[in-house]
Amino acid sequence: MALLHTVNKSPFEKNALESCIRLALKGSSILLMEDGVYGAVKGTAKSSLVAGAKGKIAVYVLGPDLDARGVSKDKLIDGVKVVDYGGFVDLVAQHSATQAWL
Repeated sequence: MALLHTVNKSPFEKNALESCIRLALKGSSILLMEDGVYGAVKGTAKSSLVAGAKGKIAVYVLGPDLDARGVSKDKLIDGVKVVDYGGFVDLVAQHSATQAWL
């Protein structure tokens, strides 16, 4: 059963994203939201962590949270998909359960 993992903390302040990627099973998805969106920015100390997970886990980012933080979509790691609130609802519906990482 594929899980949707949500991460809302900055990977530069908390280790939630790192723990999530380490423990998520193949076929799961991660949605980065709130300050978690910083984990999807390329060229940072955490970029290789997210880029390395893409073959095993689908990575999404909540577009309105990117906009609220002034992060443009062209700064995202290749392969990270941007979703709106409707896309967030779709992801919840497509997965068997949701795990929030705090």
